[in-house]
Amino acid sequence: MQELATVKEQIKTFVIQCNDKKSLELFNLLAQGKMLRSKLILKIAGVSDESIKLCAVVEMIHAASLLHDDVIDESDTRRGKPSINALFDNKTSIMFGDILYSKAFTQLTFMDKDIAYTVSNAVTLLSIGEMLDVDLTNDFNKSYDKYLDMIYKKTASLIEASAKAAAILANKDKDAFALYGKNLGLAFQMVDDILDITQDSKTLGKPAMLDFVEGKVTIPYLLLWERLNTNDKIKLEKMYKIPLNDEQINWIKLQMKTTNALEDSIKLAQSIGNE
Repeated sequence: MQELATVKEQIKTFVIQCNDKKSLELFNLLAQGKMLRSKLILKIAGVSDESIKLCAVVEMIHAASLLHDDVIDESDTRRGKPSINALFDNKTSIMFGDILYSKAFTQLTFMDKDIAYTVSNAVTLLSIGEMLDVDLTNDFNKSYDKYLDMIYKKTASLIEASAKAAAILANKDKDAFALYGKNLGLAFQMVDDILDITQDSKTLGKPAMLDFVEGKVTIPYLLLWERLNTNDKIKLEKMYKIPLNDEQINWIKLQMKTTNALEDSIKLAQSIGNE
């Protein structure tokens, strides 16, 4: 899409406006993603100077959250490339994230008040979601509601805000588009959690089944735990947050299959996606 190239150029222009050589160097090292949020905005609002700038702001916010995320998760790769914290250090990654956040907020001040509120409020939710995600790794989470609340805030809130802000820009039904964005975001995160189990390391660009090792009890594990007998529940809990060997990985995958936990996780993500 030519429009996405224009969005990337707009982000670069915003970074150049910061008048800092190091920031531009770091920006050029960032691994490029699918730009889902930009695609959504352009689909709803069409292509204009305003929608391109909105895309750039949202992408900068998303990139900033990932820079902080990589530090929290101690990740040394992002989308198959070395992360900024791996190339430099945690301090650089955090500070560059702060630069992207603050520049995005600066640009929001030039936008419609409702758009500015919608996007900035989502960043608050996103940050709370990050904190919830960290807190949920302290113990084996058995609550579906806690998981759903966390993925809504951490992932879906910014996708919801992207759709809503684009609808405001295009004078469309902002509540309908907000709900669409929210459901898309929830399904998107659930699919990401499922791929952690079903895909290999090469496809993912990170070790497979890393979520459970990092202490993330995602939807397939929640459904699996509910369906296991008492002894197997204990067995699964003992594997929580430890490096898994091949035997343990195969046991989890077999239980996911026999209990239909994985299949039902996929169906749940599909039903939210269809909604």
